Amino acid sequence: MTSLWTNDAEVPARLRLTPGLRFDTVVIGGGITGLVTALLLAENGIEVAVVEARRVGAAASGLNTGKISLLQGTRAQKIAGRHSIATLRDYLAANRAGQDWLVRFCAEHNVTLQRESALTYAQTAGEMKQVRAEYEATQQAGLPTELVGKLEVPFPAHGAVRLADQVQVDPMALVAALAAQVEAYGAPIYESSRAHGVRSGPDGDLLIDTEHGELAAHSVVLATAMPILDRGGFFARLEPQRSYLTAYRVPQPIPREMMISAGQPTKSLRYAPSPEGELLIVGGNAHGVGRTDSASAHVEALVDWTGRWFPGAEPLYRWSAQDHHPIAELPYAGPLLPGQDRILVATGFAKWGLTNGTAAALALAGRRTGKPPAWAEVFGPWQTSELKGWFSAVKANAEVAQQMSSGWLLRLAGGPGTAPAEGCGTVERHGVHPVAVCTVDGATTEVSAVCPHLGGIVRWNDAEKSWDCPLHGSRFAPDGTVLEGPATKGLTPRLVPPPAH
Repeated sequence: MTSLWTNDAEVPARLRLTPGLRFDTVVIGGGITGLVTALLLAENGIEVAVVEARRVGAAASGLNTGKISLLQGTRAQKIAGRHSIATLRDYLAANRAGQDWLVRFCAEHNVTLQRESALTYAQTAGEMKQVRAEYEATQQAGLPTELVGKLEVPFPAHGAVRLADQVQVDPMALVAALAAQVEAYGAPIYESSRAHGVRSGPDGDLLIDTEHGELAAHSVVLATAMPILDRGGFFARLEPQRSYLTAYRVPQPIPREMMISAGQPTKSLRYAPSPEGELLIVGGNAHGVGRTDSASAHVEALVDWTGRWFPGAEPLYRWSAQDHHPIAELPYAGPLLPGQDRILVATGFAKWGLTNGTAAALALAGRRTGKPPAWAEVFGPWQTSELKGWFSAVKANAEVAQQMSSGWLLRLAGGPGTAPAEGCGTVERHGVHPVAVCTVDGATTEVSAVCPHLGGIVRWNDAEKSWDCPLHGSRFAPDGTVLEGPATKGLTPRLVPPPAH
């Protein structure tokens, strides 16, 4: 699958890490959060470096919808219901700070953006209850939202809550500008340099173990979506989800407003300027990572929906992104462990990473420079309000346990058989060993089916030709190479025997 944003993105490749270096702060992760954090630290005179496992923007930062909005589906009512209106106000203040920072940055660095209204709309009459609840929560929190009735769109829409003057952008153009500005301050960005762990060194520094050797730092920021360190148990406090996006050339006018449905399955729409004219982006149909029988079916459902309501729509691009939903609804930005400020973490942006990720960077940089924003505590990872998510945590981890048992007991086919057809993968039992076998581009590969993070059995993703772990969202290429964490090491390769003659 190919993203509209990455297809023609002009983002230069960067060198991999040279081991043995030392910096005051090392940021692990070259997405929006990591790059903004590094830039803020560099602007404050702190010696900083960024270490990225693949390329900058390779994961959610470069693959999202590009919406920079304070109206975020039904987030407001969920946060207010789980916490309070006061907490929601702080959350919105954080997101407003993130939005304002991004808008200023785009203006100063010639990143094109569009200002449009954002809408949360009802696909059915029943969803109007959620629309009204979002309106009431945002009103109480001080957002100037309005309720609207009939919408001039070709698909079913029974009303909406609208927030004017929101922003959309090409996220890869933003990533490219951020990375260039980080380097303009003399801060290096090392790509193709996966970090495997962080440990204490003999002289008081922290040592970052990477695939190319060690790197030393006084402090570390983990900006890797799902934290790569298990300390703090964030893998048990987040639900990884995969959602899909598609882009089309359509013969009819495209709605100008950014839209997202209140109910499920989610439909998210916006227009995108392109050299060939404006394109329609339709996204949604999310599911737990590795917890679907066919990822391709989710993509095809988006294509079918678009073709039904936009006759003549020509599919041009289709891609996917991964994000993590926090069990207590609020993102995390702060110490990895209570009272220990030398390793900071940012995660749990619930698919609104442009505003939340930038706000997290502002909070982390403020913590590092001794000038945290007034709203920073709302992102604190170790608040007592986390207890309000206990039911969600129990439910999420019960599902993890169920996926663990079903993977080991139910999903293992018999012994070695014929090679899977092109583009297909299967998990087999070779003796006592679960083995993941797939055929991609004519090559059949066998790797261990056991995720090295916590031992889940991976499942084949037929849309992206990857192995996905249903426990905590680690993903691997057909040859076992890590694509996304929390796993930091790949699936162990197995030798494929030559065909019999």
